[in-house]
Amino acid sequence: MDEAAADRSLSRDESPSSSIRYARQIRFAPVGEEGQTSLASSRAAVAGMGALGCVIASHLVRSGVGEVVLIDRDIVEWSNLQRQMLYSERDAALDTPKAAAAAARLREANSSVRVIPAIADLTPGSAESLLAGADIIVDGTDNFSARYLINDYAVKHGIPWVYGGAVASGGMTMTVIPGETPCYRCLYPAPPAGGIADTCETAGVLSPLVDIVGSLQAMEAIKWLTGNRQAMSGSLLQLDVWRNSWMQVSAGNARREDCPCCGQRRFAFLEEPQQESSAVMCGSSTVQVTPSRPLGLDLSRLASRLESSGRAELGPYSLRYRSESGLSVIIFPDGRALVQGTQDPIKAKGLYTDILGD
Repeated sequence: MDEAAADRSLSRDESPSSSIRYARQIRFAPVGEEGQTSLASSRAAVAGMGALGCVIASHLVRSGVGEVVLIDRDIVEWSNLQRQMLYSERDAALDTPKAAAAAARLREANSSVRVIPAIADLTPGSAESLLAGADIIVDGTDNFSARYLINDYAVKHGIPWVYGGAVASGGMTMTVIPGETPCYRCLYPAPPAGGIADTCETAGVLSPLVDIVGSLQAMEAIKWLTGNRQAMSGSLLQLDVWRNSWMQVSAGNARREDCPCCGQRRFAFLEEPQQESSAVMCGSSTVQVTPSRPLGLDLSRLASRLESSGRAELGPYSLRYRSESGLSVIIFPDGRALVQGTQDPIKAKGLYTDILGD
């Protein structure tokens, strides 16, 4: 059968029932029909659609979680394709936002799941709306500030979240269940000083590592959403795929009564005032500039204003402006901008101001 005939056949046939699509999963006794039904009525939020997020989201959508929210601020770049499995060369060429590109691929894999792309930065000002209604949050981020923010939100609202990290050949993961386990701040009271911790930019990352860590995170989420909470890991798991090492560190006694977050219920990372900021993106010569509040830009109107320069290109999700200095700026409707070609926040902010006059 050729591709056209196959497409016509698919369009005539109804989508397969859950008992067919998820047959192998349902046959696993701890999941069963009841667990599959529970998955279908659940909502999961994946924060960050980089390498870990691609693995996590793929497993959750293919497993039949009813709603999966994909939160990411970034666009697909060529350097992502080595390990971020949901994206294509076309996505990189078109500067497609990761959340949108991932949603398109995942909808093709499972049309019965509601995949919700959120092309946004997870900040104190946006967390309440982006994470609202989630039954579990799974961490696919690449920065400490986002993790402390997720931890604050999760503890405040009593929602479990699954931490994961991967850099070079080493990774770790831990599940935080508010009220039962230590929270992230119990183990790591404060973010490390800038420049201390390795990143994908400084140390690289191996593709198989993120598959393993992301799969472990997704499995924890599936256990929780199917009601198999007794099977969840109660430890911090550390692994190194190059050295073939696995180590579980018991975290049961690490919960601290004096923890600012879960002990004293002070949510400093969630409640900090929102200010205009600029940050170098991990793994690229790109600076993100974030306004103090969402701007609600009319990109078509902005493109018309910049039209005389001949260097503005309006796309379905963003506006790209190429400056005479050689820098490129990708502007989103909420006012965020990715300034490509520099790691200098001052230079990036200057160009941003020149364009928006703010």
